[in-house]
Amino acid sequence: MLNANTYVTSQKGIGGSIRNQYEDFYVEEIPEMLPTGEGPNVWIWIEKLGRTTLDVVLDIARDLHIDRKRMGFAGMKDKKALTRQWICIANMDSEEQFKQVENLDIYKTDFLEITRGRKKLRMGQLNGNKFRILIRDLDDIEKSADVANEVLKQLEVTGVPNYYGWQRFGKPRTNTHLVGEALIQNDLAEAVRRYVGNPSPEESGENQLARQAYDDGDLEKSLELMGKGMRYEKMMVRQLIKDSKKGELDDKAYMNALHALPKPLQRMFVHAYQSYLFNDAVSHRVEMGINRYIEGDIIIDKEERIVRDKTPEEYQKLIDNFEVNPTVPLYGTKVPFAGGEVGEMEKNILESYSLDKSDFEVPKMPRLGSHGLRRAVRFQVWDASAKATDDGVLAEFSINKGSYATAVLREVMKKDVV
Repeated sequence: MLNANTYVTSQKGIGGSIRNQYEDFYVEEIPEMLPTGEGPNVWIWIEKLGRTTLDVVLDIARDLHIDRKRMGFAGMKDKKALTRQWICIANMDSEEQFKQVENLDIYKTDFLEITRGRKKLRMGQLNGNKFRILIRDLDDIEKSADVANEVLKQLEVTGVPNYYGWQRFGKPRTNTHLVGEALIQNDLAEAVRRYVGNPSPEESGENQLARQAYDDGDLEKSLELMGKGMRYEKMMVRQLIKDSKKGELDDKAYMNALHALPKPLQRMFVHAYQSYLFNDAVSHRVEMGINRYIEGDIIIDKEERIVRDKTPEEYQKLIDNFEVNPTVPLYGTKVPFAGGEVGEMEKNILESYSLDKSDFEVPKMPRLGSHGLRRAVRFQVWDASAKATDDGVLAEFSINKGSYATAVLREVMKKDVV
């Protein structure tokens, strides 16, 4: 995982591979609340395959001819997976509108249940996610299942390093955090170039040509060459072409191009760069002891509130019971540093990237800036098990919302897990 350098478990990894087929990676939301069956909002329990949550939301909004801002969901689910989650459409109170939703036919997406709800669904309103993941290409499946169970049981006790997975940064083209870095540096033209241009050898030849055309300054050719998978790049380039007809492209034009993207994607860039730095901080803090209280630690509870005025022994007991967790910074303008050796480590990481907290203001696009926050250095895994099957080891577990299943698999497999 990008910028993740430390393991918690000592067992030799079982190796193997995941996502050989999208169906090998199953994710299901554990909702915080369920729709009531009545109300002005339409809730849809969807199952999607090989698509991002945002793609499905945009398709629904397009086919219903409504603003995408009326669509809500609790979390972004993997693209390379079979996933189930709730999506909510606000203010669809007539029976005719309900029928329109029932009649939708969305690509690679099944509507398993359509109902009504009094409340709207917002980002983060879930308790966690259940996973069922098949690990293939193993030398000895039975032995691998034993090792996997051993690792999972240990992780249930210690917790899992709370690394951000590759999904946060993009795969095969890992650039989301680089766009965020350019925004932090106040270079809007470079931020757009890193997203639209900057061809990667890991993507298709067609996409590389489209990106190269952008780097060469030919916006029309770039747009013409863009394939189906470049939906968001097309949004940006169309806006740039529109602005180029008014004169030379300037910061305002590049700002408009970024604003052409859905807001969740706009916000993801700086968040991805914060995540990149966070992974580095987690690596260092895990080396000090993932489930150990250290004098100066900033400790948070399950609601992410800071817990104060406990003795070291009291903190340790709460950590052992997963009632609280040590933290490291998701760096931003106002995030506090820990005290003692933990705080020194956190400051040294920021300095190693030649950064200051004020850099996260993003003055040219302040809405994309971030105050930062303290985030748990570990997360809890429960109901964890692994069993041998004819095709490989089937791992099942549940984890907190906002955490990555690949961080669990990384400990089991001891390799780069995408």
